[in-house]
Amino acid sequence: MSEQLKQIYPYINGQAWKSEGQQHKDLVNPYTGKPLARVFLATKQDIEAALDSAERAQRVWGKMLAREREAILCRAADIVERRRDDIVRVLVEEGGNVFGKAMFECDYIVSTFRIAAGQTRDIRGETMPSDLPGRISMSIRRPLGVVAGIGPFNAPLLLNGKKLAPALAAGNSFILKPSPHTPMAALMFAEILEEAGLPSGVLTVLLTTDEALGDTLFSDPRVKLVTFTGSARVGRILADLAGRYQKRIVLELGGKSPVVVLDDATLDYAVRSAAFGIYFNQGQVCMANSRIIVEQGIYDAFCEAFAKQVARIPTGDPALPQTAVGPLISSEQADFVQAHIADAVSKGATLLAGGGREGNVVQPTALCDVTPDMQLYYEETFGPVAAIYKARDYEHALEMANDTSYGLSSAILTNDLQKAMDFAERIEAGSVHINDNSFDDDPNAPFGGFKDSGYGKENGRYSIADMTELKWVTIQQGERQLAF
Repeated sequence: MSEQLKQIYPYINGQAWKSEGQQHKDLVNPYTGKPLARVFLATKQDIEAALDSAERAQRVWGKMLAREREAILCRAADIVERRRDDIVRVLVEEGGNVFGKAMFECDYIVSTFRIAAGQTRDIRGETMPSDLPGRISMSIRRPLGVVAGIGPFNAPLLLNGKKLAPALAAGNSFILKPSPHTPMAALMFAEILEEAGLPSGVLTVLLTTDEALGDTLFSDPRVKLVTFTGSARVGRILADLAGRYQKRIVLELGGKSPVVVLDDATLDYAVRSAAFGIYFNQGQVCMANSRIIVEQGIYDAFCEAFAKQVARIPTGDPALPQTAVGPLISSEQADFVQAHIADAVSKGATLLAGGGREGNVVQPTALCDVTPDMQLYYEETFGPVAAIYKARDYEHALEMANDTSYGLSSAILTNDLQKAMDFAERIEAGSVHINDNSFDDDPNAPFGGFKDSGYGKENGRYSIADMTELKWVTIQQGERQLAF
């Protein structure tokens, strides 16, 4: 059976790259456990070839007219729309994405490509006053060169695409190192952009092992920027490497995002919003509101209503349109999530709903009476587990919301505008959503976190700022007066 598996290879210099000595591993559907494809992995020699081709291609790509890059990115958006069914199937099969989430990713990446297309014409500097007479002082932006992106499994189209599209818009070539769990989604970018007319070598999809890659993306001077989405633990390692090699880096890391529900919130909407914010994509979302902080006046009613809401969430086969919660990415992650639940319950947490498991599908779970000695109080669970906390009042809720080393996203549900705006000012998080949950991302808005959630901003012109060099240029009109 394994001999009949589809074979997939790294995408280097515009082709499926085959070479001697490539290791391989089988890719498995996280819901059925059945193998999907045999993945061949780039060797050190392949990686060197990828860097060479990316550098060569960028010299040409970076000189192309903005309208030429714009046209390619617009065509890529059109191709995504046309191939939506194929893309959804890949996201469901290799990532365990439920149908609705896969459709959301397609919509997002269409917007991402179109916004990037617009950015090709909006890469600009400025003029500024000078203290010297006769001087014109200005700034211009130029491409960096080769940009490398390291992506996660949980939203492989969205989170890889928001790195790739602006890098191309700015005139850079791009090396994508995807998660080993989702290589097929990454290779779809290669198919789409090749059809759109992207020159060979401008995009590389580097399927490889950590051992073969080593610190190449940081130590090689041809790579000018590394942008990473993943865990805070790995982010710290990469930040150390960036410092050692003086490499630009953008980090979008984990989260332990709060949603605060005040007494004056509309209870039914607050319950539904908080549930969506944690159980979307099985809770495998860095900005999921895993901490639900409820003011004491409605705490009991909220817990009761939330438990009923959780019990109604359909789980199981991600290929079925009605499924809302599907499998976690692997049995190891399902084990980790269940260990968090078991630890909390053993230390006194109350299980309001869920807690069970079938294969890699962990039931949507809700806990209350969670205390700081429990693992899930501070650690990111990255699964369908909500912890509900009681706050004495607004100030106590804000204090609890900031009691985390993370600072990615946040939300507050209230009809008190003054408290809502005060929360927006004082919460230590990169995103704040009023009368909504913490799960939100807009391809034209700045996205990034504080504290252990990383640094740098993604999306639209905010990505362009990191993916270009800003250069100061002066023109002296006539002869400048000199001291000697």
